[in-house]
Amino acid sequence: MGSEGERGPAAAPGPGHGDPRALRRDCQHRIFVNRSLALEKIKCFGFDMDYTLAMYKSPDYEELAFALLLEHLVSIGYPHEILAYKYDPTFPTRGLVFDALYGNLLKVDSHGNLLVCAHGFRFLRGAEILHYYPNKFIQRDDMKRFHILNTLFNLTEAHLYACLVDFFTNCSRYINCDTGYKHGNLFMSFRSMFQDVREAMDHIHLSGCLKKKTLENLEKYVVKDPRVPLLLSRMKEVGKVFLATNSDYNYTDAIMSYLFDFSDGNEAKTPQSPWRSYFDLIVVDTRKPLFFAEGTVLRQVNTDTGKLRIGTYTGPLQHCAVYSGGSSDVVCDLLGVKGKDILYMGDHIFGDILKSKKRQGWRTFLVVPELARELQVWTEKSELFEELRSLDLFLAELYQHLDSGSSERPDISSIKRRIQKVTHEMDMCYGKMGSLFRCGSRQTLFANQLMRYADLYAASFINFLYYPFSYLFRAPPVLMAHESTVEHGRLDTGEAGTAPAPWLAWHGHPGQQVTGAPQDSSGEEEDDGEA
Repeated sequence: MGSEGERGPAAAPGPGHGDPRALRRDCQHRIFVNRSLALEKIKCFGFDMDYTLAMYKSPDYEELAFALLLEHLVSIGYPHEILAYKYDPTFPTRGLVFDALYGNLLKVDSHGNLLVCAHGFRFLRGAEILHYYPNKFIQRDDMKRFHILNTLFNLTEAHLYACLVDFFTNCSRYINCDTGYKHGNLFMSFRSMFQDVREAMDHIHLSGCLKKKTLENLEKYVVKDPRVPLLLSRMKEVGKVFLATNSDYNYTDAIMSYLFDFSDGNEAKTPQSPWRSYFDLIVVDTRKPLFFAEGTVLRQVNTDTGKLRIGTYTGPLQHCAVYSGGSSDVVCDLLGVKGKDILYMGDHIFGDILKSKKRQGWRTFLVVPELARELQVWTEKSELFEELRSLDLFLAELYQHLDSGSSERPDISSIKRRIQKVTHEMDMCYGKMGSLFRCGSRQTLFANQLMRYADLYAASFINFLYYPFSYLFRAPPVLMAHESTVEHGRLDTGEAGTAPAPWLAWHGHPGQQVTGAPQDSSGEEEDDGEA
């Protein structure tokens, strides 16, 4: 067989023949592999809707949500001046952490070590960071204080926190305090600001105002791709297909009808299949992540009125029927499949991917739309990555002939400054908060979660079009530090330990897994073609 980058099992060359890079698909069409998966073993393909089947156009959709958030905050008493702020797509990235005590936006690694810290739009450095975080470290399990902004819907929320902190910090009517702002006898803490923004987020989603504005101009806000019905029809030929979305039926029906309606370009006037015919099971109002635990009552939807039928549905699966609520266990029962038979695709690292894998053992595919930009920078700015690597090698050379008896202390201050400068220059290529996956050579919390819980990932699920359903997605070798930094060959014990080994491989860029990505705690086996 072969790695993901090869053209498929039949095209795999014999050992030692050919350049593997020549066998890789175009990077924009590729699916990247964290854990091996035999596609022919998948009996059921599951989909989320928002930001998976239905991709929203950026930044138009975020601008709409941001404007609605500002309007709601003003309606509950926030100053009208905040309406002057506009959404800036270059500022936020997913995976940021909001500190509800000090009002800072943080970028951290998987252990809670700080990579970037911003107060409003001002990036903190050195002593300023130490004032808030003496160890440059946070306790991520303090979930009352630290809130992870992992979803694409959170992008507007992250930017809004920065705008509000920026406004109140620079407004002369307010006195700045470590944990909030004073105005006369009133004190507004960052925690209360967080609660107000979360309530505003809930309002624009639950009240229906964001959905209403979206449906009024679908062409502006929703990506329409003729490959979607093509891929789903092919998937249905080889397995079962289901949709599980948190959205209500009326919104789901409107979005999906739009995605599957290509009558304008249908010159032959051939009849089109209704969108529901592409799915064996459709579940709305799933309330993920609760859906992957005890779930809620399964009810049937009257597709004529959009209203729910009374009582719990206990019958068999009905063709083209739509259900509301339920749980992942109910999905397995209705479709007659078990956990590892299912490949579930979603954009939410927690609500879609982590919970479906840890609680149900489903195979997982994470949609990462930002990957297109990440790959562009990765390829176009390769000289910056190579410079970081060469600086690491230069550091290794300085220490090569020194040991515990050496009194010499090389001056590495200029090298450290250069590493910081190159890292910053590299981060700014992605946006003001840097890459979704890394800060210099250090991986972010989001990158770690992706590697741990997503078996596969790509910019879009559409990339499955470019693979046969017999494909074996083969994960790259997972090398530990001693394996990725020591060359093969006989170890000369007389020389071992006299110099630190330089990096022989760049650690963990998209699609390359050379450092120890943790395997799923469920003991997920690699699908190497075993019976």
